[in-house]
Order: sequence, then structure tokens, then C-alpha cells
Amino acid sequence: MSGIRHLSIQKKPALRWLASLSFPLCVAVITCAQTPAPASAPQSARANAAVLLETLSWDEAEHILTPDTVVVIGLGAECKEHGRHLQLNNDFLMAEYLKKRVLDAAPQNVVVAPTINYSFYPAFLEYPGSTSLSIDTARAMFTDIIHSLAHYGPRRLYILNTGISTLRPLAQAAADLSKDGIVLRYTDLTKDDPAEKKVRQSGGTHADEIETSMMLYIAPETVRMKKAVRDLNPNQAGGLTRDPQGTGTYSPTGAWGDPTHATREKGQAVVESLVSTILKDIDDLRQASLPPVK
Repeated sequence: MSGIRHLSIQKKPALRWLASLSFPLCVAVITCAQTPAPASAPQSARANAAVLLETLSWDEAEHILTPDTVVVIGLGAECKEHGRHLQLNNDFLMAEYLKKRVLDAAPQNVVVAPTINYSFYPAFLEYPGSTSLSIDTARAMFTDIIHSLAHYGPRRLYILNTGISTLRPLAQAAADLSKDGIVLRYTDLTKDDPAEKKVRQSGGTHADEIETSMMLYIAPETVRMKKAVRDLNPNQAGGLTRDPQGTGTYSPTGAWGDPTHATREKGQAVVESLVSTILKDIDDLRQASLPPVK
């Protein structure tokens, strides 16, 4: 989940598919007639429920992408190291989970767009499989995607951000987009979370006790607790490094913390608190005033 803001270790805490269609049962002595719903008004749109953008046709999307719509986009690395006990796609799995929880809550006039699986993660590149965009490329990607969606009507967008280093290009993109009358907000995992404070036993920020606990709750089949070990060397400026003499925080495993303290119960507390924060963020965004176009 974590990244490293300004290439240093930072504190961080540690979505439902559309309801199935129901069909009326018609009973008659001789015949039974059923009137189909208009193609231009999908059930999800008629019910004003949250909807997955990728499941719509373009004409259905046209009816849903309005100025009153809030667009939610997941952001999670699908190839970024998380120690030896968590998968490279850890952040992507977390973003997908949070996306489904947003759908579960079914807030009115919310459209959930596909998850972005690459971004700015420079602090993990010494560990094979990890990938990163430059900060400028990440910022440009955010603004290009959001400009495309805003073109059809929505001017309020929220990114389910599962990283820390991603906060920098997200902030830059938000500033650029505000000049065009678009509001971009996003999850900030550096903010203190009371649930995390209550359950945390050890330090660290990456593939640590809290993040591992969250994954034990979200996707326990992806966690290899037998490979979890304490790896909490002194925090140094820079990213994580496998070289004990290298620049940055030395981490032979790629984690920074003590995942051996992780439990599903801790993960449940932190995840449910995070979901509540995200839903409040989205509700607040719905009420936000649009900036003037410059």
C-alpha cells in the first residue's frame, strides 16, 4: 500500500458488484407479455446506484456521466514489492477491494472507473518486479484520464489512492485540473487514523504490521505469514535499499516494519475505518463547489 513521500518513510495506516437483475414473473391463461426496459436507461442508471463504468455501453455511459456525477477511480500498483510475504499486486488488490466497497455503499450518482495500476513508486526499484513512472508522467496520466472523463460532464473526481509517493503527482494534477474547473480529491494515507493507533504494536510503514493485517482481512489467501519477519532498521533519507551500505533505509526483505504482529482482527478495524473515511470524502466532494475556470 505504501509509497515513500519525498523518498523517505512516511506514516500510513493501513467496494460490491451491481445487484443481479430481477425479472418479473408473468402468469396468464394463454399468453404472457413482458415489456423490456429501454436500452438507453440501464437499471443501474434508473436506480441511481453506483455503477462500474467498464460494464456500460457508450450510450448508457452518456446518460450517467453528468455534471452531478462523482467519478471514483482506484489507484494501486500491480507490480511493486511488498516484502517476501505479500504479493507484488498488493496495492492493486487493495484498490479493487475499496472500489467494491464503494459500490456496496451504492451512493447516488457515483460512477466507478477502472483502476490505474502504474504510478510514481521510486522507492522500491531495487527489488525485482517493482515498477515506477516518473513523477511528470504520473501527473500527466492523471490529468489526461480525468480530462477525458470530465469532457462528458463530471467535474468532481475522487481517487482511491493506496500509496504515499503518489500523493505528490496527485497534488500536482489537482492543481492543474482546478484551473479547468475540475475538483480532484484523493485518499491520503498519511493522515492519522484512530483505529490504527489503537491496534498498532510496532513501527514501520511498508508491508508492516498494519498493511499485512489489512491484507489478512481483505485477501488472506495472498498473505504468506510463514515468510513474514521483522525488518525495521533505522529510517534513513531515501528509498528502501537491499545494500547495507546503500543510500536509504536498509531492508533485506523489502518490508519496513514487523508484520509478525499482524492479525485479521487488526486489519478489520483499520479497513472499516478507512472505508468510512473514503465514503465521507466522496460525500463531501459531492457538495464541493467547483473552482472557476482560469
